[in-house]
Amino acid sequence: MSSERGPETGLGSVGGDPVLGDRIRGLRKRRKMTLSQLSESANLSIGYISQIERNLAYPSIPALVNIARSLGVTVQWFFAGASPVPQEEHGYVVRSGNRLKIQYEGGIIDELVTPKMSLQVEMIYTRLPPGTESAESYTHEGDGVGFVVSGELDIWVGERHFHLYEGDSCSYSSGEPHRYKNAGAREAVVIWAISPPSF
Repeated sequence: MSSERGPETGLGSVGGDPVLGDRIRGLRKRRKMTLSQLSESANLSIGYISQIERNLAYPSIPALVNIARSLGVTVQWFFAGASPVPQEEHGYVVRSGNRLKIQYEGGIIDELVTPKMSLQVEMIYTRLPPGTESAESYTHEGDGVGFVVSGELDIWVGERHFHLYEGDSCSYSSGEPHRYKNAGAREAVVIWAISPPSF
């Protein structure tokens, strides 16, 4: 199987999130899938998935979407971290220092702003270092809204391209192929809302 298959470009990003690699490997094994079967289903090379599972590479966003879909979950399943939540806040409050996170290749970080696996909307706080991008276009169910808190963001939805500045927002069907990039000179911060939760 060729290493050029699918949306994978994060090789060599040593020091990946050990929780993410462990969770992917653990879920794959619970699903009784081999690396080869996951590779075929997700259209990614065996070597690439193996490096992610061994925490030697961060996945691209489209790669993680494909892995999640192949394992029968959404990307939200892989968010991890956070400290214990007081019982009275559980399911209602997410403290800023207590957000569940995923790190992707290039240093892109998604933080879950809404309680995990609840409500009919999920909100994600994304930090994109200069020059980083989601790589190839990807799709998932639902509708998406993006709000640029700071910096600038280029977003492609289908054949359309938009350049957003601080304070701008966009909305789209997440079923349309979409991707984004921070072509600016400083970090971009974007808040995404997805309904129903499908990412």
